[in-house]
Amino acid sequence: MAETYDLILKGGTLVNHDGEGVRDLGVKGGRFAAIGDLGKASASETIDCRGLHLLPGVIDTQVHFREPGLTHKEDLESGSLSAVMGGVTAVFEMPNTDPLTISAETLADKVRRGHHRMHCDFAFFVGGTRENVKDLTELERLPGCAGVKVFMGSSTGSLLVADDKGLRDILKVIRRRASFHAEDEPRLTERKNLRVEGDPRSHPIWRDEQAALIATERLVRIAHETGARVHVLHISTRQEMEFLAGHKDVASVETTPHHLTLEAPGCYERLGTRAQMNPPVRDAAHKAGIWHGIGNGVVDVLGSDHAPHMREEKAKPYPASPSGMTGVQTLVPVMLDHVHAGRLSLLRLVDLTSAGPARLFGIAGKGRIAVGYDADLTVVDLKRRETITDRWVASRAGWTPYDGMKVTGWPVGTFIRGHKAMWQGELVAPAQGERVRFLETLANGT
Repeated sequence: MAETYDLILKGGTLVNHDGEGVRDLGVKGGRFAAIGDLGKASASETIDCRGLHLLPGVIDTQVHFREPGLTHKEDLESGSLSAVMGGVTAVFEMPNTDPLTISAETLADKVRRGHHRMHCDFAFFVGGTRENVKDLTELERLPGCAGVKVFMGSSTGSLLVADDKGLRDILKVIRRRASFHAEDEPRLTERKNLRVEGDPRSHPIWRDEQAALIATERLVRIAHETGARVHVLHISTRQEMEFLAGHKDVASVETTPHHLTLEAPGCYERLGTRAQMNPPVRDAAHKAGIWHGIGNGVVDVLGSDHAPHMREEKAKPYPASPSGMTGVQTLVPVMLDHVHAGRLSLLRLVDLTSAGPARLFGIAGKGRIAVGYDADLTVVDLKRRETITDRWVASRAGWTPYDGMKVTGWPVGTFIRGHKAMWQGELVAPAQGERVRFLETLANGT
């Protein structure tokens, strides 16, 4: 008797841990149930995927969706809509909301807000502070928690932990891998006078490579002292990449599409404050150093650092303008264009966006196309040529630094636990996002 599935995807090229190959995929109960020739099987829905590539669902491990508190910029619904329209199936969202995500109550509130209101699956970071350090061991094990996030620079109030003692206290008590924004706050304070009114080209001069390197070196030293695992976010300098290559025992590495794509000073001359990010986009030498880290395997994951602000906010004269840009929807097409240009392989991109996040953060049942895993898929057309535009971006902010960029390679389908969320540029199902589960906390049902 022929097997019956909920969904069959026919004739696509699967890109996975064992390479690339044309195979059928059968989905049942939200999970992959069969891989191979399913010509004799039947399904409630069959989709012809000939000419398309099926990637394990892309996981963006750094987004800022601004809810609660700053929902005029973005909220969980609009940010996750932007994610699925760009082929992203799960996101890890950051704690610098209002109120801050630093307690069991504020974390649970976000999980409640996200459930079946977000279009993609989700987890939330808990902010590590001096005040909540005694609670972090329990907080990092709560349902929906992606881990602890610490700001060594670029934040205010209790979310800023700039001193060695504060960092050491946090790293002593946590058990999971913690994520860090590594810029040295004393150096940033000391160099504020280097900001030039109205000239965002001075942004990477103020927040220079030494501010990043000093913080990263301090973090790794304390990680070695405490035996903790750390994840260094949005690496922006050649020097950091060279340093971290020698400390992969304790430190994992993220970089972003904008640090791999944009380049100073041209991006500031062309985009003005829309190119303003923390840490900054730097010159060609640093971009080349980051690409070298992609090529030699130092970089573990890509994160978009999607951090939206409205046009009128970004239009303020520098340095009154806020740092941040949209990115979750453009991660896949921008990186596929780099694949087309030969800067990295499609298999390496899969490692950076699905297998890598699953491996580093211990995600349960995601990150590869394998029987028993969640049926998360990012379906792409590697030959499709498109132009990224502000109009295409679903984020509430409504703009992208890549407006007008022509790319080859495009997301055409987003499947989350077997549910077709986006197909050929259209949202085709209501929001069904659920919290991501983690191997280190399964005993707690999380």
